[in-house]
Amino acid sequence: MPVVFRFDGFRFHFYSNEGDPREPVHIHAARAGADGKFWLFPEVELAYNRGFAARTIRRLQDIVTSHRDKPS
Repeated sequence: MPVVFRFDGFRFHFYSNEGDPREPVHIHAARAGADGKFWLFPEVELAYNRGFAARTIRRLQDIVTSHRDKPS
C-alpha cells in the first residue's frame, strides 16, 4: 500500500488494486489499530470509520481536505 504522506502520527495511504469495479478516488488514514476511508470528490466525505473517535474523524477530514489538491 503506497503511503501518500504521514502527518502527526497518521499514515495516509491507498491500495493500488482496490475494488472490483474500481472505487471512486479515496484515501485511507490509519494509526495504531484504527482506520478510516475518505472519498475525495466531489467533497471530502467519510466512507467508513473503524476505531477513531468522532473528534479524530473531524480532524482527519480537515487534514485530508487541506492536502487534497496538493501535487504529489
